[in-house]
Amino acid sequence: MTHINKEKPVLVTGATGYVAGWIVKKLLDEGFTVHASVRNPTDNDKLKYLNTLAQQASGTIKYFKADLLEAGSYDEAMEGCELVFHTASPFINKVADPQRDLVDPALIGTKNVLASVNKTASVKRVVLTSSVAAIIGDAIDCSKMPDGAGTEAHWNTTSTLNHQPYNYSKTVAERAAWEINKKQNRWDLVVINPSLVIGPGLNPFATSESFNIVRQVGDGSMRFGIPDFTIGVVDVRDLAEAHVIAGLKPDAEGRNIISAQNTGLLELAGMLRKKFGTAYHFPTRLLPKSLVWLLAPLAGFKRDMINRNVGYPWRVDNTKSIQKLGIHYRPIEESIVELFQQMIDNGIVKKK
Repeated sequence: MTHINKEKPVLVTGATGYVAGWIVKKLLDEGFTVHASVRNPTDNDKLKYLNTLAQQASGTIKYFKADLLEAGSYDEAMEGCELVFHTASPFINKVADPQRDLVDPALIGTKNVLASVNKTASVKRVVLTSSVAAIIGDAIDCSKMPDGAGTEAHWNTTSTLNHQPYNYSKTVAERAAWEINKKQNRWDLVVINPSLVIGPGLNPFATSESFNIVRQVGDGSMRFGIPDFTIGVVDVRDLAEAHVIAGLKPDAEGRNIISAQNTGLLELAGMLRKKFGTAYHFPTRLLPKSLVWLLAPLAGFKRDMINRNVGYPWRVDNTKSIQKLGIHYRPIEESIVELFQQMIDNGIVKKK
């Protein structure tokens, strides 16, 4: 049982991120002093929206310069904190160098943050943003799981640096966090394992693979059809709520799958078409797997990934998040529509 003193500051790493922005907002609204680690604390344009959130809330925000790959760079930001949220990690699928662009920031970053935790006597709990990618490597893996669904007990054992490197980066980073946690008994570790995050962003500069996927569903990239990918999705606001509960609930523990619904890309497109009609190029049919496989390299995907994911049901079990954290998930139709509307308002997607 870990009790957090709400008078003490709370650290959020990667504070300008898509998910982190909503975590910061919730903490500020609850009156916390938020220590926000960012790459450049003097970039007022990029921090303007966080300053606005702080002005509208009862809490306060302080910025600290930090770099995932630099040992000790989180020491100052962590000083006096009992609770640390480590959210900073890249979410991109197409990279030139998976080791440099994905694995190093995820793994070395986690080790550096937790090395600072080990040095900072005040810290009692760390909430780590991992992913369902650390549970399931490919959709085909679900067929070997009881009830065909991943749970907190499962680990991704199929991803490598060359196959699903993003999934691999999340797996090795989370495993490292548990190893570091087990070697001491002062601070406890609670891990959040979200599925694909959708819903409106607070940060106009935020980037996430989530945005790319939803954008492509509506910008004409998939107008001739969409691959038969099934995925889990969750609203960014529900995910932020899960983080804050995981940080403050005394008996929160272990890994926690945060996913509202198992669905498919075509179903998401259907939700958008229901709201926005035929004004945008929403796909209406599934592409044959053979065609997706053939064209995969042109789209920057490896054929082995297509083999192991297209046409296979991908499922996770979110029971623990509902029963233990008390999460009430909002309908994903609401989330996808709000995210797409934001893209329209920002000129990211345009009508036919």
